[in-house]
Amino acid sequence: MAEDQAMEKISSEDEDDKNRKKKKEDYLSDPEFFSCVLQPSPADSDPEYIGIRRLLLHRKAQSGVVLRKDWRCNGKGYVGYRNYINRSRNWESMHVPSHSSTPGQRLLKFHTCYNLQPVVMIILYMEVPVMNGRWISSPAPFSLSFEVDSLTSSRELRSGNQALSHRLSFSTNASDSDRPYIKRAEPAYSFVGMHCIFDQCKAMVTVVKFGHMSSDILAYGASDGTLTVCNVSEPPSIIKQLIGHSKDVTDFDFTSSNQYIASSSMDKTVRIWEISKGLCIRVMYGVTSQLCIRFHPVNNNFLSVGNANKEITVFNFSTGRVICKTVFDNEVTAMDHDHTGQLIFCGDAQGSVYSVSMDSRTGSLSRTHTHRSGNKHKSPVSTMQYRTFSLLARGPVLLAFTRDGNLSFFSVALEVQGYLTIRCSLQLSSRLHSIRASFCPLLSLEKGEYIVVGSEDANVYFYDLTRPRHPCVNKLQGHGYPVIGVAWNHGENFLASSDFGGTVIVWKRAKTG
Repeated sequence: MAEDQAMEKISSEDEDDKNRKKKKEDYLSDPEFFSCVLQPSPADSDPEYIGIRRLLLHRKAQSGVVLRKDWRCNGKGYVGYRNYINRSRNWESMHVPSHSSTPGQRLLKFHTCYNLQPVVMIILYMEVPVMNGRWISSPAPFSLSFEVDSLTSSRELRSGNQALSHRLSFSTNASDSDRPYIKRAEPAYSFVGMHCIFDQCKAMVTVVKFGHMSSDILAYGASDGTLTVCNVSEPPSIIKQLIGHSKDVTDFDFTSSNQYIASSSMDKTVRIWEISKGLCIRVMYGVTSQLCIRFHPVNNNFLSVGNANKEITVFNFSTGRVICKTVFDNEVTAMDHDHTGQLIFCGDAQGSVYSVSMDSRTGSLSRTHTHRSGNKHKSPVSTMQYRTFSLLARGPVLLAFTRDGNLSFFSVALEVQGYLTIRCSLQLSSRLHSIRASFCPLLSLEKGEYIVVGSEDANVYFYDLTRPRHPCVNKLQGHGYPVIGVAWNHGENFLASSDFGGTVIVWKRAKTG
C-alpha cells in the first residue's frame, strides 16, 4: 500500500515538472514576453519595478485571453464574461434561494448561478449554432416566467430603479437605457432565445435583410464590401458570399423571386448578383456613392437608386441603362416603395422626407410632397419604411428614423399622391453610426404600435408608440458592439440584428395563442 502511494506521488511530481517545463518553454518562445520585459525604461525609473510590472501586465493580459476563451467555449459568451468581471465583491454571499412569489429573488438566483446578464435568459431554451464551425450549447432550460424579470440589466440591479422622464405629450423623449415599464410578459414582444449566430464577418455589418416574403433566406452587407447570403432554417448555413464591392455595402434589395440581389456601395457602383451561382452579372457605375436601393414591387425591371449626388436614378434591370433621374435638395440616404409601386418615399441628409410619384409603365419620377425636419440640428435619415396598414393610423403609414435619434411616424394619404401627416414622434439618444429601425407589423396587429431599433449600447430596443410615457417595452441583450441593423422575416418569428463587430444574431420570437 505504501509503495503504491509512493509511486503515485512520484508520478504526480513528474507531471508537475513536465508542466513547469512546458510553461517555461512557452514563455521562452513567446516574443510578447520578451517585448514586455526587455523594453527600455526611463532613466529615472526603478528597473526592477518596471520589469516586474511589465511581466505582471503581460501575464494578466494572457490570463484574460484564456479566461475569455474558456467562457466562450462553455457557451456563456461575451455578456456572461462581462458580467463576471463586473460582479460585486460579495456576489457569492448573494446566492439566496428563490421563491415563486419573489421575482426579484428569482432574478438574483438566475444572475448569480449562471453569471449571465439577466436579459440574456432568452438564450436558455436551445442550442445556439455559431456559423464559424463550432456550436455553443446553452445551459439548462428555465421557465418562461423568468422573462418578465429579465428586463432589468445587472447594472440597473446595482444602481436601483431609475425614474423615467418623458414629456406628457404624444411626442416623447426616451433614453435607450430606460428600464422597460412592463411587469407582465406579453406575447407581443416575448422571445424564447437566439436561434443562430453568424460571426464569420470581421467588419461592421451595415445592413441586414430577409428575402422577399421569405422566412429563412437572410442576407447582410458589411463595411469590407462583402455581401453574405444565409439560410436560417435548420441547420443554419451560409449559402454564398458575394465579393466584388471595394467599399462599404450601403444597402441591397431582393427581387420578388429572391433569385437576384441588387446592392449599392460607397465605391460608386451598383451590382446585380445571381444568388444561386454567387456571381455578379452586371455592374452599373455612378459618379458618387450609391446610398440606398429598391426594386419596383410590381415591375422588378425598374431599379431605383439614391446617391450622394442628390439624385434618385431609375435603372433598367435587364440592360443596366438609366431610365430617368430626379434631383433633390440633399443626398438621398434612405428610400422605400409603397405596395403599389406608384410612390417612392425617400429621406435625405438633412432629415427631410419626400413623396415621389412613379409611373409604373415608363419609370418616370416626379416629386409631389416634402416634409421638412423641424429640428434645429439636421441629421441624415437612416431608415425609411412603408407599411400598408396600421391600427393606430387606420391606413398606410411611414416610419422615418434619423441618426440623431428622432423616430417619426407618418400617416400616408395615397389618394393625395402620398401626402404625409405626422402622427407621433419619439426622441431617442443620438447615434454615432447609421443605425436602422423597423416596424413590427404582425405584433402591432395584436395591440399597440411596435418599433424595433438598434442602439449604441449594444442592445435591441422595442418601443410601443401608443405608450407615450413609457414607450420602451423590451430590450434584447447579447451583442458586444453597437447594434446597426434590424430586420424581421416574413412570418415575424425571427428577428435578425447586426452589430459593429460583424456579428449577426437571429432571435426567435415566442409563439402566441
